[in-house]
Amino acid sequence: MNESIKSIREIPEVDYYTSGKRTCAGCGPSLAYRLLSKAAGPNTVFLGPTGCMYVANGHQALTSPYAVPWYHTQLGGGGGAGIGTAAAFRALMEKGKREKEDINVIVYGGDGALADIGLSGLSMAMGYDYARLLFVMNDNESYANTGIQASSTTPWGATTTFTPAGKVKPIGNERMKKDVALLMAAHPGIRYVATTTLHPQLDFMNKVRKALNCGAPAFIHILTPCPKGWFFDPRYTIEMSQLALQTRVWVSWEYENGRFKLTYKPTKPKPVEEYIKAQGRFSHLKKEDIDEMQRMADEDWKYWEEMDKEGRIILPWVEPPRKR
Repeated sequence: MNESIKSIREIPEVDYYTSGKRTCAGCGPSLAYRLLSKAAGPNTVFLGPTGCMYVANGHQALTSPYAVPWYHTQLGGGGGAGIGTAAAFRALMEKGKREKEDINVIVYGGDGALADIGLSGLSMAMGYDYARLLFVMNDNESYANTGIQASSTTPWGATTTFTPAGKVKPIGNERMKKDVALLMAAHPGIRYVATTTLHPQLDFMNKVRKALNCGAPAFIHILTPCPKGWFFDPRYTIEMSQLALQTRVWVSWEYENGRFKLTYKPTKPKPVEEYIKAQGRFSHLKKEDIDEMQRMADEDWKYWEEMDKEGRIILPWVEPPRKR
């Protein structure tokens, strides 16, 4: 499973994340899990910190959607569990108690597990030397399995159960979204960091293979739309991913051995308003609020273009939105 996938026809037919799950219709993290498992292949161990993918996939009596080993970790324990698992395989092989082979250790956690509660463990893991240790953050921009509470990756303006829009707080969430991938790229000696979404499919799958073959711990931040928390029809999950890219609300890039490049550049960017109005979590926003979001996206994109041109990371700075 080392070579890149050049076309849809080359996607492996075997599913390692299969029937037996109880995810919501159109679940973005679940769709990403299937692509991830296909890209990684059978010599893989998945670790699942508490979150939607644990509640929907790990609680069923005598059933499991995983056709490869999987185990649950505490919400903040993904980093330590990933390191421990990789270390255990190395020790067994070095002592001759297990045949030497390439085994993928993949921690697949949400924004709560890796951007918030488990951030310190994730950061620690980036400093080790374990090959084929990959952390994938499925970002549905909220604590979705406990009722859609705001996380540090919830975008400005979104209404959640912890940041409800109303007379007191007309905007909803007033914090700007944290860029976890940039935080991981700042770690010394990092080999591979990338962002992606569910569109196009091969982008995510090939980034998974690059990450697993980089020779060191790697990180991928994937935007995974959540129909339940974003309030859109489940049939449009992939379209929502595409729209996020086309409006430049979400930027797809990779940082490989110190070299930065954009991996998706919309030729004719769509207005941010198309993305915002497709989701009920932003339905309370006024035109001036959407204009603020357009401004932020435009200012942010200038930095990404400059990074792509120079092949290096420049720390973006965008004027925070006004309060009302």
